[in-house]
Amino acid sequence: MSERLEDIAVAMVANGRGLLAADESTATIKKRFDGIGLESTETSRRDYREMLVRADEAMRKYISGVILYEETLFQKAADGTPLVDVIRAAGSIPGIKVDAGAKPMTNFPAETITEGLDGLAQRLTKYYEAGARFAKWRGVIAISDNLPSPGAVSANAHALARYAALCQEAGIVPIVEPEVLMDGAPGDHSIDRSQEVTEWTLRVTFEALAEMRVKLESMILKPSMVIDGKKARKASVAEVAERTIKVLRRTVPSAVPGIAFLSGGQTTEEATAHLSAMNATHNLPWKLTFSYGRALQQEALSAWNGKAENVAAGQRAFSHRAEMCSLAAKGSWKKDLEKAA
Repeated sequence: MSERLEDIAVAMVANGRGLLAADESTATIKKRFDGIGLESTETSRRDYREMLVRADEAMRKYISGVILYEETLFQKAADGTPLVDVIRAAGSIPGIKVDAGAKPMTNFPAETITEGLDGLAQRLTKYYEAGARFAKWRGVIAISDNLPSPGAVSANAHALARYAALCQEAGIVPIVEPEVLMDGAPGDHSIDRSQEVTEWTLRVTFEALAEMRVKLESMILKPSMVIDGKKARKASVAEVAERTIKVLRRTVPSAVPGIAFLSGGQTTEEATAHLSAMNATHNLPWKLTFSYGRALQQEALSAWNGKAENVAAGQRAFSHRAEMCSLAAKGSWKKDLEKAA
């Protein structure tokens, strides 16, 4: 595959393919494993992620890239093959989460700033040598009637832009992820407020990217959808799609090759339906696809249940969900297809 950043970025959003976000921190995946009664160890985490990336049909047809946690980037499969090589052999691109997580922001109660810029240039060199060709950094934007503050939006946008510039210098495509929380406290914000904050956040983020001279053709945007809070009324699929597209048209330059949405607290079916509605009803300058974690993995995790004899069942569940997301990325998902599974 071409090593040009713009070619890698285009491949990451190839028609009908999207990203598997398998970059859960050790603490987060422990919570997922607790749900199936499985102890989280280096081996169990390896076995789980190996199950996913060895689902050959799903990987070849529907998954363009896999976002890995640092541990996984350097792990080997049970047979000794580096997991990065397993991913590449399936025609997918290995990527890496590089931020150090959202931390409380001094002087900004209830808001966070994502850390990890110190030493990032050196880490990116190491990740490139290990096979990573794209990276991800998540900025977390709290939302309520009074939040976010201009300071928090600006600081997170600046961090995202600094990270993106460092990635491109290292030969790595940056995924820029400014997430406006759906399920943060208190989580009762309206879809109007979500639209207002999402548009503001994206506008400030692209201003920061321009200031840092980030090449838009060589990056991917990973935003949240415009959606009401978890405790608020539930907008229709059509309304979420319309409002999200309106915000993207107002803020995202056409030079960006693709937008890979996060699922951000939505159910598996909600995330699929919203993406499909956007692709079915709009002619857009960028590819719209998925970069889902839980919304791609939950059914597979339940089917696998931590047991070697269930690997095939877990892979079937993952393949089905990846196919549904692929259809959504082409605007052709239908609810009836879920029932047929």
